[in-house]
Amino acid sequence: MSQQAAAPSTRSVPGRAWVLAVLTLVYTFNHVDRQILITVIEPIKAEFGFSDGQIGWLTGLAFAALYATLGIPVAMWADRGNRRNIIALALTIWSGMTALSGFAQNFWHLFLARMGVGIGESGGTPPATSMIADLYPPQQRAFALGVYTCGIGFGIMIGYILGAYVYAHFGWRAAFFAAGIPGLVLALLVRFTVKEPVRGFSDASQPTEDAPGFGETMKFMLSQRSYMLILLGCLLICISANAFVAFTSSYLQRTFDLQPQDVSLPLGLLIGGVGGAGAMILGATCDRLSTRDLRWRPWIIAATSAIALPFAWMFLSARTVEMAYVWNIVPSFVGLIYASIAYTATQELVRVRMRSVGAAFTLFCLTLIGIGGGPLIAGTISDYFAAAGHASPLADALKVILGFNAASIVCLVLAARYYRDDAARAMKASIDA
Repeated sequence: MSQQAAAPSTRSVPGRAWVLAVLTLVYTFNHVDRQILITVIEPIKAEFGFSDGQIGWLTGLAFAALYATLGIPVAMWADRGNRRNIIALALTIWSGMTALSGFAQNFWHLFLARMGVGIGESGGTPPATSMIADLYPPQQRAFALGVYTCGIGFGIMIGYILGAYVYAHFGWRAAFFAAGIPGLVLALLVRFTVKEPVRGFSDASQPTEDAPGFGETMKFMLSQRSYMLILLGCLLICISANAFVAFTSSYLQRTFDLQPQDVSLPLGLLIGGVGGAGAMILGATCDRLSTRDLRWRPWIIAATSAIALPFAWMFLSARTVEMAYVWNIVPSFVGLIYASIAYTATQELVRVRMRSVGAAFTLFCLTLIGIGGGPLIAGTISDYFAAAGHASPLADALKVILGFNAASIVCLVLAARYYRDDAARAMKASIDA
């Protein structure tokens, strides 16, 4: 169905700050429920005798497989249905499964519980990013999605601190209860205080056509060269980032003979506080620069990835835990921006009624390959190095993982060549649909 072109909306949607705040809180709980396992994984490993490879399965693929797979059908539902209600239902499921993790008696109990968390969380990000894109125009979108992405850092920070505190006083099982139960209350807040926004409100196009089918959506996305190159670059970063998220606490505990509660506050402040600030500051910077040249979307990710590399290497080579924290400041500050810009790019490089599916496909790839593969690859390499007699097998494995960051820079620089033309094509397709 055809429609008239219009200028991007400059009106501020009433209540949009509240919606963004609630969605960011939901995303925070999303990562609290992931992080709580990582925080207490060393005591669980000691109790059940897990290997690093098994830890990689639990912190990666057990969660990622269903999270990634179900994200696309859920997103197709979100492109047609009420996104607010989908998020509330998803939050209820993943919070309940997190609480059930506290009853696990062996590896397979935890594995199945983490799969349940993945099922629930598959309904979180795609409809949320689609809603944010409807509430904020392109010139404010990277900042808004940067605020949303702060939920990663906030969730990791809360997961570290809450998990370590509860573990120290009540044991690791209680940590899962403390993380999961509040999410059930938040689901009610989402359902009864958040309004479903008008699709395309903040764009030049407010579509009246039905949402395209999955095949049509995928054909359009795969034809956008900049999208595919950004996706590949962010995949490589995501593999590395999630390997470090899964094993940084374990690395510090093993290297410097520490307990979970000893590393929880510093890591929480670094990843959550510094990382959250970085996501907002760099997101706002990206918006300002992108008003002059949209190629700054991929350029920002490439630059921050390059800057982080030497600091991450020095973090793994530090002689004291204090110096390790110092070297980790820069990687923490830039560590979340790739995700917010990846979702911003997804919203800009597809038609308006393709946005939830576009976000879901991005999430599918980042989750299955990045979140699922990163910890598993690092854990498997660590087990191999341990069997080969390396003195610091986990540190050596994480150094190997940094090669993924280096490779990402090439992809992102190439993506910049096509970004402006592809964004214009997506907007024209939305207007002409």
